Amino acid sequence: MVTSTENHVTSTELLRNAEELRAQVQLIVNSTYVTDVHTHIFPPVFKDLCLFGIDELLTYHYLVAEMFRTARMSYERFWRMSKTEQADLVWQTLFVENSPVSEAARGVISVLDAFGLDTRAPDLKEAREFFNSRTLREHIEHVFDLALVSDVVMTNDPLDEAEAQMWTDGINLDRRFRSSLRLDRLLNGGGDVLSTRRFLDEWIQRTDPVYLAASLPAEFQFPSDDTRDRLLREVVLPAARDHGLPLTLMIGVRRQVNPKLREAGDGVGRADVKAIERLCAEFHDVKFLATFLSRENQHELCVAARKFNNLMPFGCWWFLNNPSIVSEITRERFELLGPSFIPQHSDARVLEQLIYKWRHARKEIAGALYDSYARLLDSGRAVTSEEISRDVRRLFSENFNAWIVTLNAEGVG
Repeated sequence: MVTSTENHVTSTELLRNAEELRAQVQLIVNSTYVTDVHTHIFPPVFKDLCLFGIDELLTYHYLVAEMFRTARMSYERFWRMSKTEQADLVWQTLFVENSPVSEAARGVISVLDAFGLDTRAPDLKEAREFFNSRTLREHIEHVFDLALVSDVVMTNDPLDEAEAQMWTDGINLDRRFRSSLRLDRLLNGGGDVLSTRRFLDEWIQRTDPVYLAASLPAEFQFPSDDTRDRLLREVVLPAARDHGLPLTLMIGVRRQVNPKLREAGDGVGRADVKAIERLCAEFHDVKFLATFLSRENQHELCVAARKFNNLMPFGCWWFLNNPSIVSEITRERFELLGPSFIPQHSDARVLEQLIYKWRHARKEIAGALYDSYARLLDSGRAVTSEEISRDVRRLFSENFNAWIVTLNAEGVG
């Protein structure tokens, strides 16, 4: 939805002036609520999985990896510290002794600024007092409003014992938190096909996911003579088709390049986009959402999406979530796909990351969208505010919500 805003430009007036066009694009992009299609955040009912506050923000693995580039400390000593001590060290290293110009560090600054906190504080006393003074439910409301996020898709792992027990006991879900079923451990664990299909059917019924999902290594191939291929063919893809669920694939991670960094130790690798093309061709009656971790794969993904209408590119994932790269990828997608893609997801693991990831992303999306309209104007066609609002709604929510609708018998949503 778009919040109502007073402006002298009418919704149907052709925008022929560059400054008026830019102002309208920025206004609409910065006031339109978004569905965040892939996150790792949870509502309070998930207890310890619900991460929030300054200590969680500062011990996020992006910042831990960056801290080790400057701090002269062994990995072992750092991991022996309490979370509070770790957060203090990260703050001192990256925010006091250095300028926080990296995207991850600037994100923390954006969060603090959004709450009116001192971004140059010598320590975390004020920030901790602020976050400790708020009730979690009120805080969630405030964060969603600041981020202009209407709803999020969680990452739910049926093979995580603690989370599985919560689902088994019964969960009353906040409607803004939608479930997805993560299959990494299932696909990598082998197992009997029949029992795995029964397990998957049970968990689809229990969690009511909006899609099935898996993160795959850079060397992923399809077809391939391995257990993962068999599970995809005989379990996951038939289940996706039978339940009318898309399969979301996130491809290109290289796990534990540096194991001593733990969660921060994963790397990036260029993947083979032809694997996605073969999946889309063979399983034309299944919808796929796809994102690749390597910058070098983005053009091939756009071209593949032009060839397969059951393929939806989404987001600038993980190491790609930097303004220069988000801008490049978003512009490339507009040029090849028009507005028929999902420009971003937050991948947030800590609640407040929704604020900075969407504020930063909106700026780059607005810039790319304005340039697209400006080129269109140069070619002889102006747009209206109403048309801009329509396009932004598509990009921020409608493309995704249409994508998760069951395919009909002809393979068209």
